[in-house]
This record gives sequence, structure tokens and C-alpha cells, in this order.
Amino acid sequence: MLADIGKFGVLRVVKSVDFGVYLDGGDLGEILLPKRYVPAGVKPGDSLEVFLYFDSDDRLIATTEKPLAKVGEFAYLKAVAVNPVGAFLDWGLPKQLLVPFREQGYPPMREGRSYCVFIYLDAASRRIAASARLNKFLDDRPAPFIVGQEVDLFVYEKTDLGYKAVIENSHSGILYKNEIFRELEIGQHLRGFIHKIREDGKIDLRLEKPGYGKIAGLAEAILDKLEANGGFLEVTDRSTPETIAALFGASKKAFKMAVGALYKKRLIAIEKDGLRLAIPPSRT
Repeated sequence: MLADIGKFGVLRVVKSVDFGVYLDGGDLGEILLPKRYVPAGVKPGDSLEVFLYFDSDDRLIATTEKPLAKVGEFAYLKAVAVNPVGAFLDWGLPKQLLVPFREQGYPPMREGRSYCVFIYLDAASRRIAASARLNKFLDDRPAPFIVGQEVDLFVYEKTDLGYKAVIENSHSGILYKNEIFRELEIGQHLRGFIHKIREDGKIDLRLEKPGYGKIAGLAEAILDKLEANGGFLEVTDRSTPETIAALFGASKKAFKMAVGALYKKRLIAIEKDGLRLAIPPSRT
């Protein structure tokens, strides 16, 4: 599998030199892997997984180091320098990632702050860069998802309604604040579920599994918490929604349904002041 600029690939070693090895980059030509990245014992004919990028002299080189993100991905990165050329982000490699001023949005980026960006390969210069203008890179075509599907999410913006998240590195969706029962952070990666796809194409998201799957997962969490606390939890259906959200990251309604399911299976006892694990515990 050949590599492309800004991505990983497996390349074959074609020759060794004093300062490293050269790899067969196909249409990209022979690419240097500097000596400090060459694993011990590597010889011509061996294959290595490498990442391709441009060094400080704008030469295409390979590295076995892993950046925080690659071309075609969204990431949350810290600005470590700002100058007339643009802002430079730490993406885990020796050469920092440039965000040109035209790609920063408003206000301009400031050193020491972190930003959500999309990493792209500039078509004209063939150089790797990043942009904070995320909408340019979000897919506005009909979403290929189905309701109930589990998906990867990247939280990129907080709004009055809740949080916007990139879905599977392509589309945008929203997590409504009245349906979130745990703290979220900008730049966070997490799993979620497609809750609704509206006629206008907008996507509503949830962090909890839909239907019974949500209750089953919460029931397991309640049992785990009981076992970790000596078999008793001072929480009931009279506890506040805030208390339940803090303990289980779930709504009070979902908690009551999960407790009911556990009680019917005789896995717990419901007492005046809390829940007690059945003895002997059994989840069958």
C-alpha cells in the first residue's frame, strides 16, 4: 500500500545510506526516512509503515512518528506561534502545521490557544495546511447514515442549543444540551448515535443507545456501581436529576426504567434509602 502526502502507508526500503534509508514512494519518487527514525536491523527489501510530510526545508520525507491527525481529518490543536505568514499548530511532528490567515476565521488565532481545524493538502502548492473554516470541509450531501446507527463524533462547537459534532469525519450534527447528562469538551472524540435525520438534512444526535439498548447499558452501569460501593447506593427514584446524571450520565427517566428492569430480574432490592445488590448477585 503506497502512501500519499499527509497520510500513512507501507513503503519498501530500496537502499540504505549513512543518513537513513530511501523508500519507494511510487509516483512520489524515492523518499528519505532519516536515520533517527530507522528501526534497528532494517535492510533493503523490508517494508515500513511511515507518514509522509514536508520537513522544515520543504522536502518530502518519511517518519515513523505519529502525528495527532492526518490529512482529511478534523482535530483540536494548539497554536504555538503566530507570525505574518499565519498561525502554526503543534500536531506532534517537528515541523508545525500552518494555518494561513485566510483560513483562520475571526478573530485571528492567538498563540497558546487551541482550535478545531481540518487538515488538508493544498491543491495548488501540494503542501499540508489546516483550516479553522470547518464548514468548507463538511459534507452537505444527503447523509449516508440510518437512525440508531452508532457513529464516531468529534465535538467542535458549543451553541445555545448544545454542541455541534462532526459525524464520521464527514457530516455535522447536533447534541442538544437537555439530552446530555455528562460534561463535554471542545475537541473531544466520543461515540454517539444517530437520533433523527430531518427533511432539511440536519442530523440530531444522542450519546445514549436508542430504545432497550440504552436501558441495558445503563442497567449494567448501575450493577457495576453497586458492586464497587459494597452492594449499596444511596440513590432512589426520588433523587434529583442532577444526582443521577452525575452518577450515571443518564436522565432520571432512563434511570427509573433501568432500575425497574433490574428489580424485575431480582438483581437488586429497592429500599427506602437506596438500592441494594441482590445476594448472591447474578446477571443471568
